Amino acid sequence: MTSLSSLCPDIVLIGAGIMSSTLAALLRELDPSLSMVMFETLADCGQESSYAWNNAGTGHAGNCELNYTPQRADGSVDISKALAVNTEFDLSRQLWAHWVRAGRIADPAAFVQPCPHISLVWGAENMAFLKARYEAMVAHHCFADMEYTDDPAVIAHWAPLAMAGRDTTQPVAATRIKEGTDVNFGSLTHALTASLKTDRNVSIHYNHRVTGLTRTEDGRWRVTATDTENGHATTVLTRFVFIGAGGNALPLLQKSGIPEATQYAGFPVSGLWLRCTAPTITRQHHAKVYGKAPVGSPPMSVPHLDTRVIDGKSCLLFGPYAGFSTKFLKSGSWTDYFRSITTKNIIPALTAGKDNLDLLDYLVKQVIQTKEARFRALLDFYPNARPEDWSKVVAGQRVQIIRPDSGLHGKLRFGTELVKNADRSLVAVLGASPGASIAASVALQVVQGCFPERLVEGDWLPRLRQVFPAYGVDLTQDAAACATLRRDTAQVLGIASET
Repeated sequence: MTSLSSLCPDIVLIGAGIMSSTLAALLRELDPSLSMVMFETLADCGQESSYAWNNAGTGHAGNCELNYTPQRADGSVDISKALAVNTEFDLSRQLWAHWVRAGRIADPAAFVQPCPHISLVWGAENMAFLKARYEAMVAHHCFADMEYTDDPAVIAHWAPLAMAGRDTTQPVAATRIKEGTDVNFGSLTHALTASLKTDRNVSIHYNHRVTGLTRTEDGRWRVTATDTENGHATTVLTRFVFIGAGGNALPLLQKSGIPEATQYAGFPVSGLWLRCTAPTITRQHHAKVYGKAPVGSPPMSVPHLDTRVIDGKSCLLFGPYAGFSTKFLKSGSWTDYFRSITTKNIIPALTAGKDNLDLLDYLVKQVIQTKEARFRALLDFYPNARPEDWSKVVAGQRVQIIRPDSGLHGKLRFGTELVKNADRSLVAVLGASPGASIAASVALQVVQGCFPERLVEGDWLPRLRQVFPAYGVDLTQDAAACATLRRDTAQVLGIASET
């Protein structure tokens, strides 16, 4: 092992996906003098969950995801989560627009495209829910542009493939927000890392797996990374570590030994997509069409037919079809899950499993599902689909959070969570959905939660307000500020919808 004691960066980032690249780029905006080292196990950035084919690229904004708007017992619809996700995406738009204006990102069209977001349902009960959802959402300025229809001809105009060949006796309804987007988070990650590489204070090391993460007597972190090609080990010392390693964040967090992480466990979930690249088909569909998950199924099961724009070409994805894998990353090991079980988290993991037997049953059924059954699910969204036009694609690996709830009882969570130690010198991102879409929000939370003194005593606060023009403004309450912000960022990013 070679210890580079002279290499003492201010920041170490583990993982070179959208989370780490976004935080590194934001920190550089706030303090260009900060020295940063980024370690990535793979040969390039953004190759796991950030990779374009590994996610739906929805740029989650709460527009069409029906699981974000649960129906209460009295029939009303709770839109609070949709509002939170919606305005988190506004943070992304502000950050991306700032980077475009500053020349950090040359061409926004390389990673973000306008793409309507549609919710489509059928059957009287689901239609009643969608109408109640629409009425609750359209009354709020954040969703004021939402459209609703139960006219098959209008839906056919919005999403032709979804209606051609459909049973005309089946009642259908849909909502649409034209100002949705399709986001290639892999392309964005590459743009950010390319910009970071031009900074002499930033060093990015690919093919380097972090194998050691320990605390020194003086309070710094000793981070050891081993070159996966030649076995050479490098050690650096730092005052701050960010773990943005996707599914591998949990094992790294456990390696750190911080007490805040001892009872956390993870539940890995794999997935599949069906993909169509035939231009004669893809040119007929330009939208992300989300449906309603079957009763009793988990949030990850919400089916959707998505337009994707990847490397300048339009394609369609349908899914996801969930499954179970003991890997924590697509490039990981089948032993990942088993090695993550400890004497401290096994009881939370077992109790969470006991409470989610329906999820386990669902995953088993998904794993044994035939290709014919998978294709039948597609027919609900594209009745005229032909099997020969579609191929199977393995989605990114997700690790859901199991965290202590009360005592040793564990609770399975389907969100994204930051876990940091008491002195705020180490923080990790755990969880999955909505994942990449809230990278800007995660980066801002890290800045606020781990560097509060720089916001109070330093010059970071005025710089944050330059990066995020609406910083400190509650966009769910200030309709004028929300409208102005969205108009300005849409213009800069080139995502204003056609009239």
